[in-house]
Amino acid sequence: MKFTLDKTDRYTIFKLDEENLNSILAPDVKSEFVLLSNEGVRNLILDLSDVKYVDSSGLSAILTANRLWKDYGSFVLTGAVNPAVKKLIEISRLESILTIIPTVEESIDYVFMEDIEKELTAEGDDE
Repeated sequence: MKFTLDKTDRYTIFKLDEENLNSILAPDVKSEFVLLSNEGVRNLILDLSDVKYVDSSGLSAILTANRLWKDYGSFVLTGAVNPAVKKLIEISRLESILTIIPTVEESIDYVFMEDIEKELTAEGDDE
C-alpha cells in the first residue's frame, strides 16, 4: 500500500496514493489509522484525491477513522472528487456522518478552527 503522511503539531494528512480503497487495502489502512491514533495524532485529514474506487471495506476503513477521532479530535475526509467515490458516499448517506471538505487547504483551515473552538470552550469551562 502506498501512502504519504504529512505530520504537523496540529494535524496529520494521510494521503492514499492508490486508485482503489478496497478489501485488499482496507485492513492496512485501518491498521495505519489505529497506529496514528495510538501515536497521539489529534486531528487526521484523509486525502482521497488519487482514489477512483471505494468499496464497502474501504467505507468501513473511513468509518473506523471517524470513530477513532470522534471524541479525541477531528477527522476530515478530503479530495473525494472522483464521481464514483462521491456517489458511493452519497448513496451510503455518509455526508451526514462525516466531515467532508473539498480541498486539503480548506481541511487544514477547518482543523485550525475546530482546535481554536475547543480551546475557547475549555477555557470557558475552567472559569
